[in-house]
Amino acid sequence: MKKEKLLLPILVLVLTLMVSGCGKQSVSESPTGKSKSVEVFNFKQIDDLTSEEQAASETESVNEPSANENKATQKNTKEDTEAMLQMKIGDKAVNVEWEDNDSVQALRDLCTDKPLTIQMSKYGGFEQVGSLGRSLPRDDHQTTTGAGDIVLYSGNQIVVFYGANSWAYTRLGHITDQNAAGMSKLLGNGDVTITLSIK
Repeated sequence: MKKEKLLLPILVLVLTLMVSGCGKQSVSESPTGKSKSVEVFNFKQIDDLTSEEQAASETESVNEPSANENKATQKNTKEDTEAMLQMKIGDKAVNVEWEDNDSVQALRDLCTDKPLTIQMSKYGGFEQVGSLGRSLPRDDHQTTTGAGDIVLYSGNQIVVFYGANSWAYTRLGHITDQNAAGMSKLLGNGDVTITLSIK
């Protein structure tokens, strides 16, 4: 009986120590009260996600330019061509929106070293025509022109319109800062000289 009374407190003490010892080994708490093992796992997950998102973001930015970047590039290319090739009718500089084609590129190349001056002749009451002195690449299509249009005719003549006509031409550009009355004033009173240059 005495042995049983002695064993019981010893057993309780041993069990208490074992339970408290196991608890310390399996659950180690941080100052915030959370398990350190849980915290480490969470940080690792966040780091892994962050790395994956950064890698995906970098891949997208390298491989696929945005729509805005594409538009900006296209706009700059067109503006560079327009800014470089300039036209004067007599002494009057005019704004031209040039086509993006081989004919305009060849015309621009003719003006690289020095300005190209073309003696124009009034023809038909609606256009001025001048010889380029050489043939340029052409892609003629049946076209109805209007005042301000600039075309290539037969591959070796430049035509600027102050009226309308329908024929097979290669489009070069359009004068944007003159209406029909302005074009008629510039081209309708006799032969003129056109100067093309690189700015």
